[in-house]
Amino acid sequence: MSERTTPTSRRRLAWILAGRFLASRKRGKLLSFITWIALGGVTVGVTALVVVIGVMTGMQNELREKILGSQPHVRVRQAGMSLRLDDWKRVVDVVENVDGVVAASAVGFTRVGLQASDFVDVLDLYGVDLEGEGEPLTPMEDSLRSGRIALPDLAGGATPVALGIGMAARMNVLDGDTLTVIALENWDWGPNGDPVFRIEDWVVSGIFETGMYDFDLRQGYAGLDDVQRLLKLDETVASFVGARVEDPWEADEMADRVEEALGGWPYIVDSWTTDNRQLFSALKLEKLAMALILSLIVLVAALNIVGTLIMVVVNRTKEIGILKAMGLTRKDTLRAFMFQGLWIGVVGTFAGLGLGLTLAILIERYKLIPIPPDVYFVDRLPVELSAGDILWIAGVSLLISVLATIYPARQAAALEPIEAIRHE
Repeated sequence: MSERTTPTSRRRLAWILAGRFLASRKRGKLLSFITWIALGGVTVGVTALVVVIGVMTGMQNELREKILGSQPHVRVRQAGMSLRLDDWKRVVDVVENVDGVVAASAVGFTRVGLQASDFVDVLDLYGVDLEGEGEPLTPMEDSLRSGRIALPDLAGGATPVALGIGMAARMNVLDGDTLTVIALENWDWGPNGDPVFRIEDWVVSGIFETGMYDFDLRQGYAGLDDVQRLLKLDETVASFVGARVEDPWEADEMADRVEEALGGWPYIVDSWTTDNRQLFSALKLEKLAMALILSLIVLVAALNIVGTLIMVVVNRTKEIGILKAMGLTRKDTLRAFMFQGLWIGVVGTFAGLGLGLTLAILIERYKLIPIPPDVYFVDRLPVELSAGDILWIAGVSLLISVLATIYPARQAAALEPIEAIRHE
């Protein structure tokens, strides 16, 4: 080798040698069989990581959107044995003036019994302030106010109620059917010492579907004034005040600010993340565990790279010795073998990213994998990938691939020309 060769030309030489070492000795075959195995291992590992991380992220985001579709970001309650908040209009005014709060509204809540024909069930009934002038508290409240989910004034003064599609199916009712609503709170004692419940006939005016199986099975909505009447509450009393904030992920911080604005006790302020902390903690832990487990696939692929390069060193020992006798330096040899591992890592990583993204798009677009909604809250496997997920998957794969080249590259670089040429 000429001493006047430039660093660029020597790097080019290393790339050429890397390509020749990866290629098959037989004509007509682009790569050797062991190279294909190593390349396939990286591709499969990256593909699995992309799809599984996409599923876990999609599940987190899907559940968050479903939950926030019908739950406020922040909830203000009043301390006490019953879920009652006095003078809710004043509380709403205070909460709305907190910086970062977009909307605040009173909500009524109670658990009622439903009866249709001979079937009886229990419903979580929410009362929404349909006459509110401010921003809607949740997408569900927006749908109720705008009439997309109907709660109209009915003829004869009948009370309208909107049911989740799961509850409507269980009760076997449709729009316009009459239900018997049994208030399970504020009941009285009869003359014989028996409990007497308040019972009214309400009319199903709308059926909604949130996509959250548990919500659709047990939730219903009515006007706030109707819930207050059912519970014999004054119009100044609600169950709690909900608030929507600019950033849902800062709901904990906003809850502290709202509580400070209200002066603390007797008000208790919590966030949607507090109510669902166990669910999202479990999903986060599961995502981390799956990432670690599937990273082992990439690690196994890295071992294939090590094996591939060691086989190259063994099979090409004599050729390496001849090249070293002609002037190939230790650094050139080291670089050539590291380029081999880098080539396998780069091609395998990008092939895996392409295949993984394709599978993720197909699963999401065509809803290829249905799942039991009563177990997983949603009826299909959602997939969603962020740029950050893609970058760390690619980074981990490339890093492992490069690290896998160090040992065989050093072994090749350490070969002495005379001993390598004599190798049989």
